[in-house]
Amino acid sequence: MIILSIDSGIEKTGYAIFKNKNYVSSALIKTSKNETTEIRLQKIYLELKKVIKKHSPDKIIIEQLFFFKNQKTAIKVSQSQGVVLLLAAQNKITVDYLTPLQIKQAITGYGQADKKSVQKMIKLTTGIDIKQDDEADAVACGLAWDILNKVRP
Repeated sequence: MIILSIDSGIEKTGYAIFKNKNYVSSALIKTSKNETTEIRLQKIYLELKKVIKKHSPDKIIIEQLFFFKNQKTAIKVSQSQGVVLLLAAQNKITVDYLTPLQIKQAITGYGQADKKSVQKMIKLTTGIDIKQDDEADAVACGLAWDILNKVRP
């Protein structure tokens, strides 16, 4: 099974590929603040479309939005997730959602862990050393899905 895990954002969208529960690769899609929202979303769409074409994922895992202090940020992240959902529908890929609490709990054992703790545990348990937060969040999302699905019946 091939998994594409995504940490949606308008400025940076992180993604990671897992094949048969093994990490394959990860990267960031970056957009410029100088571009319009439409152009930024199009760039995310086109880049993720290439990733999907190259890897043919069976499932997409994304972090479920539930609360943002900054409403403007929440809207932009929601728009970016809309692009992901559109690509999933167009390519007949199922989507699963994980909450930030589930991801942090699965990776660190503590649902309120900070980003640095998550990155440290990823490195300690897998050897994957990712410095960019959004890319690391995508890797954590994919790893957490695998961990949680080993536990679930």
